[in-house]
Amino acid sequence: MAILELQGLSKQFGGLAAVSGLDLAISTGEIRGLIGPNGAGKTTVFNMISGVYKPTRGRILFDGEDITGLPAHEVVKRHLSRTFQLTAIFREFTVLRNLLAAYHLFSKTGFWNSVLNTPLSRNEEAQFMEDALEMLRFLGIEDLKDEIAKNLPYGHQRVMSLGMALILKPQLLMLDEPVSGMNPQETKNMMDRIRETRDKKGVTIFLVEHNMKAVMGICDQISVLSFGKKIAEGTPQEIKANTAVIEAYLGVEDHAA
Repeated sequence: MAILELQGLSKQFGGLAAVSGLDLAISTGEIRGLIGPNGAGKTTVFNMISGVYKPTRGRILFDGEDITGLPAHEVVKRHLSRTFQLTAIFREFTVLRNLLAAYHLFSKTGFWNSVLNTPLSRNEEAQFMEDALEMLRFLGIEDLKDEIAKNLPYGHQRVMSLGMALILKPQLLMLDEPVSGMNPQETKNMMDRIRETRDKKGVTIFLVEHNMKAVMGICDQISVLSFGKKIAEGTPQEIKANTAVIEAYLGVEDHAA
């Protein structure tokens, strides 16, 4: 069953068509990659799904519900979460406080309950703390919970950013360049975390990434954009062998490797 469906999705900026008539369906439990050259429209697709941009045309269905044009805070409430290319963290907070801050953005108790320290607020705080510590254990960074975020190595900052998205308990997690700027060991560690997120937490993954080794090694299916249009879709093996993809993105040398 498809957890996410894009039907004829298009976005224009003035006279420029950033995305044109995109049809795409992601099955529950899948790891789907979205690749293409710079400027192909990948991040625009993510921004439309997550409520940053409103599509010019087309529909976005999430878990059977039409979420086309919903603002970002409403999209997140439906258990669809994302990370960004630039690590969005609170640099002066500890690792644990970063996860708690992400949680507080969607607190159910409200501002005055928190200020007045009501029983409802205290109970929610205890649940937040328990969930945050469990998430840090799952990600293998519990020992860093009291470290200031800005002092962490880049790879650990990205893992923490993943935790901030997962703390919202999404059904679908969208990852924008999750291994960008990482060294080979950091890349391997992040790929392991992504697999475990799908395998152990049951979260469907939709990712944009330029690291072809990572994409080919982790994705079940890959969709390819070029100039805002889908030019190919299939397994990693099928994408590697697709002539249109090789010409548009991978290049002959990469294909031969």
